[in-house]
Order: sequence, then C-alpha cells, then structure tokens
Amino acid sequence: MKTAAKETFYAFIEKNKHGLLLLYFLIYLPWFGHLEKTVTTHFHVIHVALDDYIPFCEYFIIPYFLWFGYIAWGLGYFFLKNKNEYFKLCTVLFTGMTIFLIISTIYPNGHYLRPTEFERNNIFVHMVKWLYATDTATNLFPSIHVYNSIAVNMAVWHSENFKKNKAFRFGSAALMMSIILSTMFLKQHSVFDVATGIILAVFMYTLVYSNNAVFSLPRERRYETCAARRTKKLHRV
Repeated sequence: MKTAAKETFYAFIEKNKHGLLLLYFLIYLPWFGHLEKTVTTHFHVIHVALDDYIPFCEYFIIPYFLWFGYIAWGLGYFFLKNKNEYFKLCTVLFTGMTIFLIISTIYPNGHYLRPTEFERNNIFVHMVKWLYATDTATNLFPSIHVYNSIAVNMAVWHSENFKKNKAFRFGSAALMMSIILSTMFLKQHSVFDVATGIILAVFMYTLVYSNNAVFSLPRERRYETCAARRTKKLHRV
C-alpha cells in the first residue's frame, strides 16, 4: 500500500508540475505589498484631460470585483484543461506583471481622481468606499486590471477548447470590456493607465500568440520498456 501510495503521489506531482509556475505570486505579492506601503505621498501624478470627462459610476464595482474570479478561473481552467494555453497565459500574465512592478519601483506614480463625496448612498457606494480604503490610488500603470483581463480573454479566444462555444467567447470579451471600463468609471485608473495596459497586452500578443513554435509544448516522447525492446528483437529474429 505504501509503495502504491508513493507511486500515486509521484504520478500526481509529475502530472501537475506545471503548477510550479504559480510560485511567481510569492514574488509578486510581497513586492506589490511593499510598493503599496511605501508609495503613498511622494509620487508622479498621472492625469490626462480625458479623465475629467469620465463620470464616476459606482455600479461598475461589480465587474471590477469580478476581475479576481475571472483571472483565477483563467489560470485554473487552463491549468487543468490545456497545458499549452496555460503556459502561454502564464507567460503573458507574469511578464506584464513584472514590467508593472519594475515601472512602479523606478517611477512611483499615483492620481487624485477619486471623488471625496458621493451623490448617492447605496450598497455599491459602500463597496467602493471599502475598495478605496483597502487599495491606494498609487502604482497605476500599466493597469493590471486591464492587462490581465485582456490576457485571459486572449487565452479564451485562442484556445481550441472554446472554438465552437461562441457564447462563452463573446461573454468573456464582454466581461473583459466591462472590467476595463470599470477601472475608469470607478476612478481607480487614469485613461493613461488603461492605454498603457492595452499597448502592453498587444505587444505580448504579438510576441506569444504569433510565435507558436516558441511557446508550444514539445511533443511527448514515447519511452519503451526493456521488455518491449526485447520483444522487438525476438520478432526480428
């Protein structure tokens, strides 16, 4: 029993070793947490004229929070169902997130777009107030909310798993667009942050999805057992 259990455990590790890529979050989360604590008052202000024409709308808090589930679903689904797309998605996500961390480290940035008073008092406004209290208006570009949403949607649209499921593909695209809009209508990000997130996502798209030869998994090798080799030799004789 012990031997069988050990073999089962090793087989599980071998089958799911691609999950080790998720250890990246052990780097990202502490680094991001450090930036959130240190970049508070002295930073470069991000603002473009178009920001002033976008009204605040608390209802966008729903797609904004759906982002967390969307990204988790994307990683989890492709981890289990399509290893090749999983590697591509991780490449896009983790490269962009690292670029974001580097930019925020060498160029501290923030904005003053958030409203201080609200016209309405409802559950959505309370959710926004909670968001403002837990997330600083710093470390903004490229917007990770925007960039990661595009990354997951790209994975969905390029995966064979969803080629025949148009409803799911367009649903993913709609959710992506609502998340992107939410970052501006909640005054979490400037239009500049959104634009840089889109530009970076387009660049990574051309790098990863236009070069399948680089980011495709190698074909599985077929190993023959010693008994199989001996059997072949006997047949030759």
